[in-house]
Amino acid sequence: MPPPAPASRPRFRPLATAWPRAREFAGFGASEATYLWPRWLLLRAIGIVFVFIFAGIIREGPALVGPGGIAPLTGFFSQLATALPNTLAAFLHAPSLFWLGHGATAITLGAWLGLLVALALVLNLWPRLALFGCWAALLSFVATWQVFSATQVDQLMLETALLAIPFAPAGFRPGLGAPTPPRSLTVFIMRWLLFRVMFESGLIKLLAGDPRWFNLTALDVLYETVPFPTILGYLDHQLPHAWHVGEIALTFAAEIVAPFVAVFGGRRGRWCAFAVWSVFQLGIQLTCNFGWLNTAALGLGLLLLDDQMIHKALTRLLPNGSTAFQPSTLSPLTSPLWLRLALAAHVALTLFAITRVCRDATGADPNRPLPAPVQFAAGFRSANAYTLYGALLPHRFIVEFEGSNDGGETWRTFEYRYQPHRENQISPFLAPYYPRFEATLQVLANAAEPSPLYRVVAAHLLVRTPAVLALFRRDPFPDRPPQLIRQRGHRFAFTDRATLATTGRYWTKTYERDYLPISFLNDRGAVVEATSALDELRACALYGNRAAQHQLGTMFAYGEGVARDMKVAAHWFQQAADRGHPLAQFFFGLCLAKGDGVTQDFPAAAKYYRLAALQGHALAQTNLGFLHARGEGVPRDDTEALAWFELAAQSGNKDAIRVHESFTARASAATIAAARQRREKLTAEIVMPRPEK
Repeated sequence: MPPPAPASRPRFRPLATAWPRAREFAGFGASEATYLWPRWLLLRAIGIVFVFIFAGIIREGPALVGPGGIAPLTGFFSQLATALPNTLAAFLHAPSLFWLGHGATAITLGAWLGLLVALALVLNLWPRLALFGCWAALLSFVATWQVFSATQVDQLMLETALLAIPFAPAGFRPGLGAPTPPRSLTVFIMRWLLFRVMFESGLIKLLAGDPRWFNLTALDVLYETVPFPTILGYLDHQLPHAWHVGEIALTFAAEIVAPFVAVFGGRRGRWCAFAVWSVFQLGIQLTCNFGWLNTAALGLGLLLLDDQMIHKALTRLLPNGSTAFQPSTLSPLTSPLWLRLALAAHVALTLFAITRVCRDATGADPNRPLPAPVQFAAGFRSANAYTLYGALLPHRFIVEFEGSNDGGETWRTFEYRYQPHRENQISPFLAPYYPRFEATLQVLANAAEPSPLYRVVAAHLLVRTPAVLALFRRDPFPDRPPQLIRQRGHRFAFTDRATLATTGRYWTKTYERDYLPISFLNDRGAVVEATSALDELRACALYGNRAAQHQLGTMFAYGEGVARDMKVAAHWFQQAADRGHPLAQFFFGLCLAKGDGVTQDFPAAAKYYRLAALQGHALAQTNLGFLHARGEGVPRDDTEALAWFELAAQSGNKDAIRVHESFTARASAATIAAARQRREKLTAEIVMPRPEK
């Protein structure tokens, strides 16, 4: 008999298997896959994230949107009622429970309600209702606190909570939820969310045009510019460029390759995608502190698994301990028509969202009006595009609030709690907690134009709003409140490890520019902002800065930038003189001696000349000598006059030397000898002034 023909090797037909695997990924395939355990784990993860969200709102909410906060809800609702034609339009623009009330009690109740339903979700109590409560409570805040909800961390959790409602099991205590397993359509919609979170973040990096993603330098600067870099981020930054190139490869593997491997690679492909995605998200969380964003992304990654995959993996790892993960054999439930229509509309909205983002990234008109259905859904913020870090910041720029209670002679910093402020400071591990106040300030500091939010915060620091002060590490003015607040921008750059080892400094901090003009309390106690350098000078002078007072006096005396006005000049010279400024004492003495801007008064002129003279001011010493020589305001005394002339000449001033020589030539030997003895005593009294700031 002829030998049997060798068995033919199966043909590799990727296109023939692509569609069945895509259907399987979407939950519509003929696979035996069930999703009870991935669903159970995901819902607990969602609940934990919401616990962090509402705990943060409880802590920061009153300061951000409370009645005395930075962006009070009362003002927001008033503006909304004025801007929109009717109540329905206003509600659709900002769907929120706070339409029922937006006082301090309502804000507190809303935050605690959110925390309670989040805990219920963690404990698996009525998960569908708990998810709806989390969504409604978070939406109430996100829709109304404007600038403080501009990032995608909130949008991700709103969409996740809303889509997870039909995905979750029914009942009060459903346990694993075997009687109501996930419907195929809900599996698809949750995995569609995961696919978009993965893929859109990578797509925007390719479309936004930041050259650093293409010349492979993006990760050379990323860790330095994120809002809250950790010690691991600092250490990662120090690694060689080749390591950062590898990180970019991992980024695109997780965000571009892994989504398609998950869709078309079957279970083995989903395991690979799960591993790459998990490593990627965990690395970001440990180095960058992006709040709950990466925690939620890790939780969504569980959707790549099914019961059978988990059971098989545990059987290999724990042959005798995997019985708790026995897969279900229940058939998926069919989806009612209303659910099909709702989820189909959601898919359409998300496709429009990412299409619009891609169009804008490639230079299309961003002001193009939205279709009516999209406008209707936009207020609910639950059908989004996820476009993270398409463009990177050029450097780290932080704006700090500094206050002064002595007219600007000394400044004290309001230190942030989590954002690096000192050169020897690095952010702690915060994620999944999200410091909303500081993160918002950091984002706005790098906008093209200065944000008015900084003005509002400065005003609250001036009027000493307790809730806003509590957002900072400590109150730097326990003694006397500040009257001036300035905002100074600094550039921060990581040091190298050798510098850290020898100095303990993580950062090199360089002053770059003043972010906004000084805010101050005017003489009526109202918060105002200086609109010019002259306003800033007046503000400092108003609160006792003697250098500013003297500078104002000089400006009005000589007409520098202002109309010449000797009365105003004399006023400011006197203010600075009475605070010990030697130049101002001299000039005010000059005003008194000449009767310029004030009534002529030689005794008072002598008094102020003497104050300046005893601080080493040569011209004041010379003028005081003339008063003694002429007997103007003081008794005539040639010895006293010559003693002051000698002191002035010792300064090297040419005019003082000439006066001294002229007066000495006419004086007797006895007068000269007595003057020298008197000069030695005066020299002992002279105290040189402290340098001006």
